[in-house]
Amino acid sequence: QVQLVESGGGLVQPGRSLRLSCAASGSIFSIDAMAWYRQAPGKERELVATIASGGSPNYADSVKGRFTISRDNAKNTVYLQIESLKPEDTAVYYCNAAIRVGGPLNNAMGYWGKGTLVTVSS
Repeated sequence: QVQLVESGGGLVQPGRSLRLSCAASGSIFSIDAMAWYRQAPGKERELVATIASGGSPNYADSVKGRFTISRDNAKNTVYLQIESLKPEDTAVYYCNAAIRVGGPLNNAMGYWGKGTLVTVSS
């Protein structure tokens, strides 16, 4: 079994920064791509950033220049560094990962964390 747990959210003033973390645990053989999504109040869930197993990142246009995704494969953890927070960044941020469980011949499956709330307000 696999679990993803996000942390690092909270109430923050505009212009401040936050670092979100997502740690995977369980019977993990390997983790392929990892990603961050967010869902703002009243809006659809959107993809924020992805990172390949080798570390190659991609970002949504709306967050380029302010968000940085990274990962520590030894810790099975993905991070999202957010700079210059704006009110429109307010959302529940979700971690997603493609994880191969048990052994190398098993297909990778998608897993979700339960989310961490980021509220940007003065």
